[in-house]
Amino acid sequence: MIYLSQLLNQKVWDGFGHVVGKLDDIMVNSTEKSMPPIAALVLKNAVDGKKMIDAQSIASLWPSIVLKTDINKAIPYTPKGHELLLKQRVLDEQIVDLEGRRLVRVNDLQIARKDELFYLTGVDASTVGLLRRLGLEKAGKRIAKLFHKDLKTHVIPWELVASVEHDDPLRLSVSQTRLVQMPPADIAAILDDLDSHTSKALLQGFTNEDLADTLEESSPEVQQAILSHLHPERAADVLEEMDPDEAADILADMDDQVSEQLLTLMEDEEAEEVRSLLGYPEDSSGGIMTTEFTWVPEHFTVGEALQFLRSSEDALEDEFMYYVYILDENQKLKGVVTLRDLVTSPLDQPLSKWIDDSIVRVYPLTPQEDSAYLIAKYDLMAVPVVEPETERMLGIVTVDDALDTVLPTAWKKRLPRFSSR
Repeated sequence: MIYLSQLLNQKVWDGFGHVVGKLDDIMVNSTEKSMPPIAALVLKNAVDGKKMIDAQSIASLWPSIVLKTDINKAIPYTPKGHELLLKQRVLDEQIVDLEGRRLVRVNDLQIARKDELFYLTGVDASTVGLLRRLGLEKAGKRIAKLFHKDLKTHVIPWELVASVEHDDPLRLSVSQTRLVQMPPADIAAILDDLDSHTSKALLQGFTNEDLADTLEESSPEVQQAILSHLHPERAADVLEEMDPDEAADILADMDDQVSEQLLTLMEDEEAEEVRSLLGYPEDSSGGIMTTEFTWVPEHFTVGEALQFLRSSEDALEDEFMYYVYILDENQKLKGVVTLRDLVTSPLDQPLSKWIDDSIVRVYPLTPQEDSAYLIAKYDLMAVPVVEPETERMLGIVTVDDALDTVLPTAWKKRLPRFSSR
């Protein structure tokens, strides 16, 4: 394999053995492909300054850079505007390693030959790549061997690379398509390491649903930075796609005027749910509960309950759905059944089997720590939140939100989110 660092500043020879300059850069096009072809060499010399030679004129790149003909007969290259200069625009820049799901710095670039053409095949983000740049690769490996370490080159295939350059629309579009396939938690971790302008540019191509999923996993700083740069109507649309408790947390950290503007732009039903959550103290169970939960009427049989769930809007919107709550005609909590028990029970069995007066529950003003304690004590995935006097069910506190209250701040966004998306 050939590496860019081995070629830069090397002498370029024409077909008659004359030195015609030194290699200043390499230009590739079709960067959306898995192996972008080299389009041109950028040469520099004392007489002409810099000139571009079409890749069709390249005879070899390694061990010497040689052209096929006399320099005067070499095909010149005129950029069309979508090409990419490897030294100027990629080397030492940050990119996303989609396979490793992390942000890395480009230490070198790998080039390969196929038939008569040359292609960019991958990015070297390893220590070996950096040592190669400094001319210390062999020395570094010898030293590592003395300490029984094995320094290996790690090349990330170009097709598994996403650019974070926000001033390159073509490459950014490709990157957005690749990034959106990553888990939201991994995207969020990458955003935490980027500046706000780059984060904003990367997320512009995301759908509202994808953006909502990512923001739910992001730090409060990233959430605020991204939403503040969105048009208010789109910001409201994104908040509608989020779990009500997550949307409420974000709005609670905003300026009251901005928060109210976004709530006004949201659909009435979603806005009402979020407003109700904002009315509870931040350290209460009501402050961390979600109003999305699955329920069935108490007089149903198992078969009727399953049929009801297939068409229930509440069930379709419930991303958690581990428990199914049994409610009476006044929405009073009467019992709870796991989804597993429900689907494995005889269809004619009445739901009254799961009616229980001693259900573990909390109230809206119950401290968050108490909810977390009950979830841990009884090994629950969620605990229902009910009104103190009427026992009308208001929402649930899920295990991930409960643990958020007892874990150190730095770990809060590392918790898994229960989602069906």
